Amino acid sequence: MKMYSQYKVENIMQSALRITTKVLPGNKIEIEIPEAKEGDKVDVFVILPEKFEPKKRSVLDIIEESRRRHPSRTAEDIDRQLQEERSSWDS
Repeated sequence: MKMYSQYKVENIMQSALRITTKVLPGNKIEIEIPEAKEGDKVDVFVILPEKFEPKKRSVLDIIEESRRRHPSRTAEDIDRQLQEERSSWDS
C-alpha cells in the first residue's frame, strides 16, 4: 500500500460482470454468477433504463417561457439584432 498525501492507494484487481436480465413478477430479479462460490459476498448495482417522457407543452407555454427568459426584448430589439447580424455578413 502506498501513501500519497493523506490518501491510501491500494492496488486491487477485481472482476466485474455485466449481466442483463429481466424483472420477474413481484419486481424481482434473479442472476447466476458462475465465477462465484456459495457464500461469497458480492456487490450488486442495478442501473434502471432511462425513460424519456417528452414534455407536452402548448405553443402558448413555449411562448410564455421565452418571454420569461428574455423579458426586456422588444420587436425593435429583435429587428436591430437581426440587422446587425445581416450587416456582419457583408463584412
